Amino acid sequence: MLPKTAFQRAVTVGVMILVTFVILSHYLPLLSRNVLFATIMIAGVAGLLYAREVARGYGIGALGGAFAGGICALIGIALAILLGDASAYTLGPVPEMVLLIGTATSVLTGAIGGLFGQWDAVRNGRA
Repeated sequence: MLPKTAFQRAVTVGVMILVTFVILSHYLPLLSRNVLFATIMIAGVAGLLYAREVARGYGIGALGGAFAGGICALIGIALAILLGDASAYTLGPVPEMVLLIGTATSVLTGAIGGLFGQWDAVRNGRA
């Protein structure tokens, strides 16, 4: 149902950016305050990238964006937990709760990014 190449590219770009940010925030305290915001925004960008490339409708764009954003966030938050930086997310004291709430929030943001990506595709005549 989801085109694999566009989905793989969106997830790869999102994961690479998020992993880079998580690693940098582990060593730079100034960035560690913005990990939650960065995770949510990167998930939205992954959804946007997917939907812009696929351009097959708002439903497919939102669905693919949700999956892309969720996968990116799951990997990034899991890495932050492994590095001992779960407190940077300030969503709860338990790492499993941080993983659950952070991923769910990023799934929603990825879906919204997918809607904006489809809107951009329609606006530019690619859909």
